[in-house]
Amino acid sequence: MFGEGILKGMAETARNFFGSYVKKDRLTTVQYPEERLPQIEAARNFPFLVYDGQDWQQGLRCVACQICEKECPPKCILIQKSADKKPDAVGKPQFYPAVFNIDISVCMSCQICVEVCPFDAIKMDVEYDLPTDDRFGGLLFQKDRLAKSNEYYHQIHPTEAGAVDSALAAERAAAAAKAKAAAEAAAAKAATAPEPQPVGGEKK
Repeated sequence: MFGEGILKGMAETARNFFGSYVKKDRLTTVQYPEERLPQIEAARNFPFLVYDGQDWQQGLRCVACQICEKECPPKCILIQKSADKKPDAVGKPQFYPAVFNIDISVCMSCQICVEVCPFDAIKMDVEYDLPTDDRFGGLLFQKDRLAKSNEYYHQIHPTEAGAVDSALAAERAAAAAKAKAAAEAAAAKAATAPEPQPVGGEKK
């Protein structure tokens, strides 16, 4: 029938219009920015850097391996690796990014940086309202603006963050067990080692 699609569209519009007076779920219009729809857990917009603990500079998980910079299709990530090491959130000396910039105006939210990161240091944020009158500097995010706590990560992606924390805890437990076993083996070897003989081969 000619015009059937138009009639169906008008019927749906009318159903929403008149239904909005009696059913809230028919009220499809949101008065943005005063009203905002809640973001679903799977939403993603732009990357951010995860840090553990209270100090973002010490707790950054990023060790400046630069894999995300190399794999980024639009090349919007710039990383400069530090020349020294600093203790991370668990006290282990690590390299860190002296510079970590993301040009949000170029980022296409593909999430490849998240997928290739071996340290779970970079994740996708759900924040989308980033207006600025500076189209260059205002959209170039540096590491102080990119850094967000693990608690924030749990708020926006609770299922994913819980799985990541479990995996990291298992890795740290395995590393601690390995280090303990190595220390015990070294101590046992030192205890069973023969005493050095005096010079000349004379026995006491």
